[in-house]
Amino acid sequence: MIVSWNWLKQYVSLSMPPEEFERRLMLAGLNHENTKSVADDLAIDLEVTSNRPDCLGHLGIAREAAAIFGVPLTIPNPQPPQGKTSVAEFTKVTLQCPNLCNRYTARLLRGVKVQASPKSITDRLSTLGIAAINNVVDITNYVLMECGQPLHAFNFQKLDGREIIVREARKGERLEAINHKTYELEPGMCVIADRSRAVALGGVMGGANTEVTSSTTDVLIEAAEFDPLCIRNTARKLALHSDSSYRFERGIDSEGIEWASRRCCELILQIAGGELAAGIIDVGSKPSPRELIVLRYAQLKRILGIEIDRQRVEQILQSLNVNSLGSTEKEGKFIPPSWRRDLTREIDLVEEVARIHGYDAIPEDVNVPMAASQKTPRDRVLAKVRETLISAGIDEAMTLSVVSEAASEAFSPWTQLPALVSSTHILRRADRLRRSLIPSLLEARRNNEALANPSVELLEIARVYLSQAGALPDEPLMLGITSGADFFSVKGVLERIISRLNPEVSLEVADYTHELFRPSRAVELRLAGKRVGYLGEVSSAGLKMFELHGSTTVGEIKIAELEAIANLVPQATQLSTYPAVTRDLNLVVDDYVRWADMLATIRSAARSALETVEYRDTYRDPQRLGPGKKSQLLTITLRRQDGTLTNTEADSVRDEIVAACASTHGASLRA
Repeated sequence: MIVSWNWLKQYVSLSMPPEEFERRLMLAGLNHENTKSVADDLAIDLEVTSNRPDCLGHLGIAREAAAIFGVPLTIPNPQPPQGKTSVAEFTKVTLQCPNLCNRYTARLLRGVKVQASPKSITDRLSTLGIAAINNVVDITNYVLMECGQPLHAFNFQKLDGREIIVREARKGERLEAINHKTYELEPGMCVIADRSRAVALGGVMGGANTEVTSSTTDVLIEAAEFDPLCIRNTARKLALHSDSSYRFERGIDSEGIEWASRRCCELILQIAGGELAAGIIDVGSKPSPRELIVLRYAQLKRILGIEIDRQRVEQILQSLNVNSLGSTEKEGKFIPPSWRRDLTREIDLVEEVARIHGYDAIPEDVNVPMAASQKTPRDRVLAKVRETLISAGIDEAMTLSVVSEAASEAFSPWTQLPALVSSTHILRRADRLRRSLIPSLLEARRNNEALANPSVELLEIARVYLSQAGALPDEPLMLGITSGADFFSVKGVLERIISRLNPEVSLEVADYTHELFRPSRAVELRLAGKRVGYLGEVSSAGLKMFELHGSTTVGEIKIAELEAIANLVPQATQLSTYPAVTRDLNLVVDDYVRWADMLATIRSAARSALETVEYRDTYRDPQRLGPGKKSQLLTITLRRQDGTLTNTEADSVRDEIVAACASTHGASLRA
């Protein structure tokens, strides 16, 4: 928000240097970006956060300055003279979409003379970087920058039927805006129309067919309140942003609409002449009264750590136009002004008092009582998951929640219902809310490869959006991984996650086939027999679909299932002081026997003597092993906690393992 130093002085007495003004406003939450000299004025650029739309006008900044410096505030009270004929006899307004336009007001000026604006107007607009057009349009811009309420002036003679219809845009409807570009509109957008066509895009920009020119004599002044979400979506879809849309997106002062309309008409009468029709057309909902806020004065000491006198607290709030409805020694009852939508709770008033009293008045060593926070079980699970993956060299990514239709259809294991469609394309063709993290991570991998970064290992913890018939979508939190490593390496990382969360639980796998994965390198992940995720190496067709060049393995697991098995109580195991004994095994089994099944059998047979099992390799040779056979080489590590394990005891454990594998899987020990 750029403000004019000279303009501000119209409302408040600013006797301090501009540097002091900028410093104090910055301490109160309006960060100072820079200041430039423009002719005999200063253009002060202030950062206004999205919760303070009241400061998107000079009056809002003046209110802040008046409260901070304790100086009087002067606000104009426009009282434009009116003619005898009512505005309702000349025009009418029909509001057909109250969900898109909350309130619409119209006033009519007849017999105005459109010409260049006086220097007093153009100089102030020039300081803000706004070009002068003509006196009527310049005044609408002037009032916008004065109070933050967008206005629009229509050439009344160009309105078909001399009426205004506020409605939703029709599919395929087109509008030439005052920037002389034509836009194709769609339902969900709010248009201002006459009997035959759209003449403005509500809250965003006016139309060229009714713009005010030198031949205009009658002007209809619009002051309205539009739905912020509607304006935001419209501006983004059309890539059409304006000073008006910027303010409507953040919310305007509902009670200030009528003031802005009167102010605009008063200035036009003074500068362009003409006659104002009596009254105002005002359709839509009226502003809702603000709710009462109770401030307990003891909260100031508890939160800020300093005592602030009750009279000082009330004086600060009064300077901010927060009205008091009475108070006691313990608490006060207050109603915030209409332009302060961010004031809804007790803590908001505490912050206002601290802001104006001055954060610099709170000592650095003040004693503020604090309560230790505690991480939720989910936070602790996620911390272990991230730590394990990052230690394995995998970086965390953050991708958009929308993907293209093709990417969405490429992999959706959790539901076969259609993906939810976003009405706004965040990226080109990306309008489907993702049903899996894997398409997003594969696209991130493709982007990295395109930037000559093929060795990218990524994880993401985010939600997916699963449609449910007749209900709100399910939004489970997922862990997704993409890696250039092979299937077994990524499986090992996932097993390490499970081991860290609960050493007593093992990751199980089941057969799974999908065109995105290689047939022999894809599994369904399970915990205690329950499906929790998927893991697979991307097939040639999958690599081509996502335009990938290097081999890729991807996996996805539900975080809720990891929470369910997690044992978050710290565990400690006595380390054995006795030496370990290793044995290599080469077992011949049928080709369909899974390593995971053999591993479970080995662990069951070895019992407490087993420390680790390490898979080495798989070998296939139909001539030596026989058709449909494979040889699996593994190493077992054995150790006792209470003494040295002898070779005889180690051989006995090995023989039990071989016997168990022979009984369960038909395995034979290869010589």
